[in-house]
Amino acid sequence: MKYAIIAAGEGSRLAQEGISAPKPLVEVGGEKLIDRLIRVFSENGASEIAVICNSLTMLVADHLEDMRRHLRVPLHLVQKTTPSSMHSMYELSPWLCDEPFVLTTVDTIFDEEEFAQYVQAFMKMLASGNCDGLMGVTDYIDDEKPLYVDTDSQLNIRAFLDKQENPRFISGGIYGLTPRSIDTLRACVERGESRMRNFQRALIADGLRLNAFPFSKVLDIDHVSDICKAEEFLLKK
Repeated sequence: MKYAIIAAGEGSRLAQEGISAPKPLVEVGGEKLIDRLIRVFSENGASEIAVICNSLTMLVADHLEDMRRHLRVPLHLVQKTTPSSMHSMYELSPWLCDEPFVLTTVDTIFDEEEFAQYVQAFMKMLASGNCDGLMGVTDYIDDEKPLYVDTDSQLNIRAFLDKQENPRFISGGIYGLTPRSIDTLRACVERGESRMRNFQRALIADGLRLNAFPFSKVLDIDHVSDICKAEEFLLKK
């Protein structure tokens, strides 16, 4: 299983609130966001890890270069500023087209035990041959612009929606996909589309079979207050 991390955002909202470090190097519970994901992915059978960071500062790239010397898992690094997370995924796609993978953004906070269960569920679905993707979802809604995930009773995903009455789930930003998804990604870029939510909609339109895996809670680190929420959440686990 390969893993990928989108760490190319500027973290402008955190900077406006007094956080000087680039978002990937922000600490939650005494551990840098990028370090936490690399550790968790390494513990969950990573064959390779690919990371994209932006070209606005060398701090993240230098940190990752230093980490690479000590990792047992191959780490591929792309340094490029992109217009959207979807375009960041596109820049990572050369490493993701030959093996199933799990991708997240760098500020995704989840329970590690639940994540291990998610990986095992994804691998089981892949072995059955009845799944093109397993998407992490949550009923915890604390996002400024959530992407709602419409599912049937078997947790098959039917649609990704900007609005939904009586929502059950929103996207947790945890994407487990097969290489087939890369064809859809490339087509999205060629059409001039952007945003991960439009890529996810295109996966459904292209007929990929996506399932939802419920997490109790998934948080993003966009504001200083989110750091406190994340630390409280992890401390309770």
